[in-house]
Parts: sequence; structure tokens; C-alpha cells
Amino acid sequence: MIQLDIFSDPICPWCYIGKAHLDRALQDFPDHPFQIRWLPFMLNPDMPAAGMDRRAYLETKFGGKEGAVQAYLPVHENAEAAGLTLHLDTIAKTPNTVDAHRLIHWAGIEGRQTPVVSALFRAYFVEGRDIGDAEVLADVADDQGMDASLILRLLRSDEDRKEIVERDAAARGMGITSVPTFIVAGRHAVPGAQPPDLWRRVIEELRAGADPAA
Repeated sequence: MIQLDIFSDPICPWCYIGKAHLDRALQDFPDHPFQIRWLPFMLNPDMPAAGMDRRAYLETKFGGKEGAVQAYLPVHENAEAAGLTLHLDTIAKTPNTVDAHRLIHWAGIEGRQTPVVSALFRAYFVEGRDIGDAEVLADVADDQGMDASLILRLLRSDEDRKEIVERDAAARGMGITSVPTFIVAGRHAVPGAQPPDLWRRVIEELRAGADPAA
């Protein structure tokens, strides 16, 4: 197996799109060589613990309402091309994602990381749920076969919070400045929501024993 590390944030629309592209390619290769691991990168590491109003967040980030609208036009176009339907108008709050990353980390211990990541994307971008809320995260965990009561207890503690913050800082120390960023075999960085054809070529080259960066 070949390690495929994916740095992402569950409130990043390009990460959702990038995952959809990767999934489409993997469907064509049921025997693909990847062992996938999801690693934390927080788009807003200084976000207040309670999050903030999404409209205020977007207008601050993009310099007003018109800037926010323009910034999200390519998101909608690329999401539609990837077969995703986003209900961004249902999102009331931009959350702090450290707890979502803690859940992803614990899901990895149980071998449920990718399903939990998928469920978090759906919860946020399709259902408009607050994935900074412990009850919502416990519900997501429960839907994916994890122990919701245990997850709720862990979320109400500081368990692994420091580790997530340190991993986020380590990613930035590696030079990662945006997500998604994919690291193939610990050596080759593939930034951005790359199309399925790129992943098909990478998989074919790996299966042929070639270096995908060559």
C-alpha cells in the first residue's frame, strides 16, 4: 500500500470537491494502492470557540458581499461538475473546526476516517449543520458506527486538542498554505482539487511501478 495523506478542513468547499474528484477516480480502480489518512489543517485556527456568523465571516474575508459572491461562483461551478449539490444558504455559522478534527482523528483509530470525513462534509455543506457543536459531532459519529456517548465525553474534555493544534502548526511548517493538499508516499505534494483524470494517471503510474512525479 502507498500512503496518501490528505490535509483538509471539513468547512473547506474545495476539500469537498477534491474528495469527490478523488473518489470518482478510485471507483475506477477498486484495487487502488492508496492507504488514505486525513490530517488536520484549520482554515481559521484563530476562530472563536463558538464560531461566528457565516455572512459576517465571508464578507470580512472577501471584502464585502459582492466579493463573497464572486469568490463562491467557481465553488458552485466546480461542485456541480463534481456531482455535488451544496446548500450554502442553509449554513448559519462558520465554526471553529478543532473539535471536528478531533473526531476525524478518533475515527482514524477505529478505521472509520473516510466515512466520517464524508459525513462531516455532508453535514456542513448539504445539511447546514453546525459541526463545531459537540452534539452534532456525536450524532455524526453515531451515524458512522462510533460510540456517540464516548465521543461526547471526549469532546467535553481536552483530549487530543493539543495534538490537533500541533499537527496544524506542523502542516504550516511543512509549507502547506492551502487545502486540500495531498501527499503521495510521503514525498510528492499534489495541491488543490485536482480532476479525476490526474488521479487516474497517478494510480496507473504507481501500479506500473513508475514515480508519479517523474
